[in-house]
Amino acid sequence: MSHDQNFKNLIVDYPHDAVQFFAAAEAAHVDKRVRIIPIREEQLKERLGDRFRELDVPLLVEWPDGRREAVLLVLEEESDTSKFSIHRLAHYCLDLAELFKTDRVVPVAIFLREGQRPEELILGGDHHRYLAFRYLACALPDLPWQKLA
Repeated sequence: MSHDQNFKNLIVDYPHDAVQFFAAAEAAHVDKRVRIIPIREEQLKERLGDRFRELDVPLLVEWPDGRREAVLLVLEEESDTSKFSIHRLAHYCLDLAELFKTDRVVPVAIFLREGQRPEELILGGDHHRYLAFRYLACALPDLPWQKLA
């Protein structure tokens, strides 16, 4: 089994812990009553010839009692930081937002190695910003692992 598959399995097998760990700021209201459902990794294509996109671990977080609106967490693991594409992550999030008819999408990039990476994507012209995209970054090499053990 590949390293990437093992990583995905850990998230799917322990979704509450994964959400708390990788998206702590967004997970303040996530407790054991919250239902976390892995969703389809392969995104649907509008046309057969369209480019294929496969997500790492998209999760739908639902509050069965209805006290909060559902949120999508898009967890993308990147073993080679230099191959990370903020544009690709933005595409994933926009596609899921449209598919699920929601604006509640939290992108999370998990970096297994150190390296430079963009923190924000801003699209615009001379006068306006038309799209500003950010994500939660979890750089595993930067974590104080001694405190987590």
